[in-house]
Amino acid sequence: MTPDVLPVAEEFVRMFHAAHSDAGSLSARIAQVRAEIAETGTYRHTTNELAYGARIALRDSGWCTSGVPWRRLKVRDLRGYRNAAAVAGECVEHLRLATNGGEIRPLVTVFAPDAPGSPGPVIWNEQLIRYAGYADGMGDRRYAQFTETMQGMGWRPPARRTRFDLLPLVVETQHEGPRLFTLPSEIVHEVPLEHPTLPWFGEMGLRWHAVPVISNMRLSIGGVHYPAAPFNSWFVGAEIGTRSLAEEGAYGVAREVADALGLDTSSERTLWRDFATVHLNAAVLHSFDKASVTITDHHAEALHRLAWLRSRQRSSAARPAFRLDTAAAARARTGAPARFTAALDETRPQPTSRLAELLRQQHSLTSV
Repeated sequence: MTPDVLPVAEEFVRMFHAAHSDAGSLSARIAQVRAEIAETGTYRHTTNELAYGARIALRDSGWCTSGVPWRRLKVRDLRGYRNAAAVAGECVEHLRLATNGGEIRPLVTVFAPDAPGSPGPVIWNEQLIRYAGYADGMGDRRYAQFTETMQGMGWRPPARRTRFDLLPLVVETQHEGPRLFTLPSEIVHEVPLEHPTLPWFGEMGLRWHAVPVISNMRLSIGGVHYPAAPFNSWFVGAEIGTRSLAEEGAYGVAREVADALGLDTSSERTLWRDFATVHLNAAVLHSFDKASVTITDHHAEALHRLAWLRSRQRSSAARPAFRLDTAAAARARTGAPARFTAALDETRPQPTSRLAELLRQQHSLTSV
């Protein structure tokens, strides 16, 4: 905790009580928080404070897509979970709950916070589901270095590589270092992409996962920091079609589509890339709708973002927020730096391949 945690904590508690007239005595709660901080250097949010803080953080973050009922956002309070296997197992459960048969359910799962002498776990992956990128250009080029690092840590890609091989989940704790977990394929809901008017499009074999669970941002609430707090709403179509599939630095599929359409790709001034990207976005929206998977489009989101900018609250240290630091951003793309270097051995851990089995056993875990 930072030295100035007390005024930040008090400001948040006042904010919470101002929004909840039935929360009880403000003075009594502040006295309790002061006593906890004096004794331990930190304090524990009540369940209601945690839920309120997570909801406000998601609402104010700009990641909350239109239509998300942030006041009813489900917050999973798993602050007792510190071991990597338990965290990974609950990340799988988060995916299962969020997928919800295609009717995407916005969720936040909050794991153990940082505390003096006892930092919380971190998740390296930018999102729980990311696709591998290989040195030969196959797959998602954004994660080529991350993929190489994972292979150095013991992960083995499928014998027959594809453009959509699931990367392992990496959970790091102070006492275990980074550990790798293979996501069960049955928990990852993917949508095969086809075009509403171009029959050949489906033969390209493109697909994308249904739920965007952002997993490497730190949730800060009133001076308490939760380094692992994965959250999701649902996809904006352009996030898949434009930023992931069309862009050269990711999949670079725009050129394939342009060639199939017979467009002139000799110069950017022919706008071939724009035409191809429009078709990719149309395919994403059409396919998600056909598969009955929740998605929104960038036009609706532009209006939502304007409304968000008009109503955005001034940031402060006490105001709940999801934040991304430079080290977390680097880990998500390169697999380094580790947060807890002292915990690393010369022998890298092998990936755990049966998270599904772990899930069935998770309620019997006694050490979390």
